[in-house]
Order: sequence, then C-alpha cells, then structure tokens
Amino acid sequence: MKRRILVGCTALALALGGAAHAQPDDAKIKARVDKVLAKTPLIDGHNDVPWGLRQRVGINPGKLDLSVDTTGLKEEGGPGMMTDIPRLKAGKVGGQFWSVFIPSTFDGPVAVQMTLEQIDIVKGLAQRYPTTFEMAYTADDVVRIHKAGRVASLVGIEGGHQINDSLPVLRQMYAAGARYMTLTHAINTRWADSATANPAHDGLTPFGRAVVGEMNRLGMLVDLSHVSEGTMLDALEAAQAPVIFSHSGADGVADHARNVSDAVLAKVKANRGVVMVNFLPNYVSRARMEWAANRSAEQARYNAPPFGGLYIGQPDRAKDALAAWDKANPKPPVTLAMVADHVDYLAKVCGVDCVGIGSDFDGIGDTPVGLEGVDKFPDLLAELARRGWSDEDLGKVAGGNVLRVLREAEAIAKKLQATTAPSYATLAELDGKR
Repeated sequence: MKRRILVGCTALALALGGAAHAQPDDAKIKARVDKVLAKTPLIDGHNDVPWGLRQRVGINPGKLDLSVDTTGLKEEGGPGMMTDIPRLKAGKVGGQFWSVFIPSTFDGPVAVQMTLEQIDIVKGLAQRYPTTFEMAYTADDVVRIHKAGRVASLVGIEGGHQINDSLPVLRQMYAAGARYMTLTHAINTRWADSATANPAHDGLTPFGRAVVGEMNRLGMLVDLSHVSEGTMLDALEAAQAPVIFSHSGADGVADHARNVSDAVLAKVKANRGVVMVNFLPNYVSRARMEWAANRSAEQARYNAPPFGGLYIGQPDRAKDALAAWDKANPKPPVTLAMVADHVDYLAKVCGVDCVGIGSDFDGIGDTPVGLEGVDKFPDLLAELARRGWSDEDLGKVAGGNVLRVLREAEAIAKKLQATTAPSYATLAELDGKR
C-alpha cells in the first residue's frame, strides 16, 4: 500500500513538474507582450499629470522636466510622480488620455477657464517634447502616432462641472481637443448624480440626457467613471454610441461605489462599451477601503476641528496617536495580481471586448505593489498572459478595445451630424420646472 502511494505521488510530482516546465518562462512571456505592444498601442484611459504639474509648478509645462526621472518630485504627504518620459518608454505606452481635471469645487466661468488652461498644458507637453508626444484626435491618429514611435496624447475632461452647464461650451471643448468627458466628479452636477455624493436627481436630468446626446453627436466619449449607478443606467439608456469608464473597477471583486456592478456590466456589454481598470488601492481591495475608512475615523477622533477630537489643538499628540494606530493596524497589501483579478472578472462577466486599462497615475496617493508607475504596464499584461490570456485578447485589453470604441463613436457622430443640428438646450429650459 505504501509503495503504491509512493509511486502515485511520484507520478503526480512528475506530472506537475512537467506541467510547470511546460509553462512559458518569463523571457517568453516578455517577448509575447513586446510583440503585442508593437502591434497594438497600449492606451491608458486616465493620467493626472496635467493637474500634478499645475500643483507643482503652475500652468507652464516648461517648468517641469519630464525627460528625467520624476520619482523624487514629491508633494507634501504624497508619493513622487508616477510618470516621466523614460518610464513611459519603458512601459511601452502608445496612447495616453491625459485628464484635464479640475476640482469640482470650482464652478462657473472659472471652471471653463481652468479647463482650457489644463488642455493647454497637454498641448504644451506635446510641443515641448515633439519626439515623444503628439496630439491625437481620432482613432487613426492614435494608430499612426504609435507606428511612428510616439505617445498619442488625447484629452479627457474629468467632470461635467467643467462645461458650466453649456452645450456651446461642450462643443468648444471638443474643438479644443477633448475626446471624453466624465459626467461628474466627486460631487453632483446640476444635471447628474455622482457616485460619491447623496443622490439629488436619481441619475440624469433631462438636461443631462441632452448632454449625452450632444456628446454622441460630436463624437466625444461619454465617461461613466465617478457617476452614480442611476446615472450609469440613465446614460446607457440614452447613449447612441459606446460609453467608457475611464478608470473604474469591478464591484464583484471589490464592493465600492466607484466600481461597476454586474447589472451595469450587462448594459455595458450590450452597449459595446469598455471599462478601463483603475489602480487606486481603495477601489482594488475592499479590505484596503475598510482600513482607509477606519483610519479616517480614527484621525477625526484625535483631531476634529472646530469642537471635537481627543487632542484638539494638540497637533503633535494627534500625530503621535495616529502613528501608533498605523503601527498597530498595518495597511492591507494591494498588488498587481489583485488588479489583474478585476481584469479577469470584467472579461468573464462583460466579455473580453469590454476591458481596458485606466491607471489614474499621478491622481492617486498610493499604488498597488508592482504597479508603481507607467513603466509597469507590461508587467500587468505579463500577469494576464500567465493566466492564459491569448495574444489577441492581450491586444484588446491593452488598447484594441478603446480604439474600437473610438472608431464606433466617430462613425455614429458622422451619421448624427448628417441628420441632427447642434443642440442649444439649456438647463433652465429642460430642468427649470423640476
């Protein structure tokens, strides 16, 4: 009996060893990824360098040198920058949606001005580094620029507050280069609910639907990251073109308001849209989100101006107490493999044609281990390759799906422009009596 067990175990070990030996080694996987990215541009859906640049040096992109390592350029309490030209090249980035984010606390004409200044920063980077960046406005532009060995630079507006409730302003943002707009950011607009605010409209208002319609007519992608589930569903119902989520994860992997539920994913699949997986640890991991919430509560317990907190008016004691809490409650780890879990899940539920990458680099204060900067994108594709993803499917998640969505949106816009005049609807006209 013992001999039979030993022989059986030996045979199993040999079988497992043979299987392991048959797996592609790292060099072969790297060669596969390199081949995929030579053919298909890796397109990241969301990078916040323009705002990071503005915070550090103002609106003049010439004051920050992206041609050298930027990891040492730290803001107070934050990491170094996650993006620079050497790391973009190492990461084989072929296309980048640069977010022209401004905080949603800015509203009205100043929001329009600041957004145009942010677009000017993106164009200024392309002018300063013409051998690295080139502005892109169509899917064909992205393909051409990638073939030339440069990074196709696209513009994404990160919040409907940035158009000041004006469809003419929306059109001028498109003319200035914007190719997607996130309908909300952290708080509600006057016509759409955010994922991170108490609902005010139960989704989109009539004017919000008019915004979606005009975006479709222009060929501007409707971005549903940051919006509430009600807004997601209303926008998907109203949309005539595929939508995107420029930087969101799968709610089925990590329950968070910023992630996308299975019910919405079913609608995204029917819409032929794409969800671009975000790297923010709190969205990647439920355990990390709960830790962060507990830490915020503890921080408020120590120092909650103007009237509360155990150590109100005693910043050193509050700081020491929080440091002690941190030591006793280490951050749950978040890794590249956990990001890959979101990609796998989305592919399973929504289909492999529905997935992309939306890092949120330089807009997040922490990253998963293994995804510390823009040079690490190929490592994520390598992890997917180890999990059995084909080269064709790696190309889809890298950028092929986003290119398809861009092309479909362009084709639909061409048809709509032939039959539909620009809308001059106003918030007051459509929502004034609500």
